[in-house]
Amino acid sequence: MAVRLFKLRDVPDDEADDVRQLLTDHDMPFYETHAGGWGVGTPAIWLHDEKQLDHARVLIDEYQQKRFVRVRAEYEALKEKGRHVTFLGKFTQHPVLVVVFILVALFILYISLSPFLNFGK
Repeated sequence: MAVRLFKLRDVPDDEADDVRQLLTDHDMPFYETHAGGWGVGTPAIWLHDEKQLDHARVLIDEYQQKRFVRVRAEYEALKEKGRHVTFLGKFTQHPVLVVVFILVALFILYISLSPFLNFGK
């Protein structure tokens, strides 16, 4: 029976590709489900054979540990050089976009809270 191995929601494309390649390299047949047009489905990688689940999880856990160390090292290197992404950096690169997002967030907050603020009037 098929079993869900790896959820793909909010997973970077390169990580998902690496997991697919890892399973292919170890001859573990799998299939993928997508979120669908409305995004309400469960995007995931599923194993066909439930007996391979423990081995596949060990492989993915090892991969994710190595990935964490590598990505963290890349971030620290960028941080040392002063090239890591910050709010101020985003604001200086795209000031209009940042201001628009802030205004939209404030508008949504106003719309959400206005019935409660005007409740006693």
